[in-house]
Amino acid sequence: MKFNELVLKNRSYRRFSQEKKIEYNDLRELIELARITPSARNLQPLKYKIVNDDKMCGEIFSLLGWAGYLKDWDGPSEGDKPSAYIIMVIDKNITSSESQYDQGISAQTILLGATEKGFGGCMIGTFDKNKLSGICGLTDNFIPVLVIALGYPCENIVITEPDCGDIKYYRDHKGNHYVPKRKLEDIIL
Repeated sequence: MKFNELVLKNRSYRRFSQEKKIEYNDLRELIELARITPSARNLQPLKYKIVNDDKMCGEIFSLLGWAGYLKDWDGPSEGDKPSAYIIMVIDKNITSSESQYDQGISAQTILLGATEKGFGGCMIGTFDKNKLSGICGLTDNFIPVLVIALGYPCENIVITEPDCGDIKYYRDHKGNHYVPKRKLEDIIL
């Protein structure tokens, strides 16, 4: 797959074929991609927790906020939930003010790798950090910063142009998910 095709196929998926499982080794390979990405001052403050068992996935799912623009949607229903998560954490002992750049680089790399493998995912920043730390058995020196939900996508995502400048994503009556993107000429200064 060409890189531009990979980028276009990599969307923020929020509905998955829950019964299709992602193997631990596949998740480990995604973290290996993140491990070798650039890191500010090469501090490498990010650590990862792999979750792919049903019980723990269910516990984590209950702590997440899904699709802020879709006010009447509480997230995927049973059967459409993610089958795995990668929890990204900061090691407080080696972090710096630049670590937020590492988070974006690593998360996008993980999602591009997932797309290449036929998975899909979504970065989720809205979650209960304390409860998530407890479920994942994290000690006080690890702070969860991002949850990457993963699975085999089962929704249609369409990139479209904004209507009157409105960039909020939305769904139609058939469940198609539309993501308005500004025109290229509108973002080049």
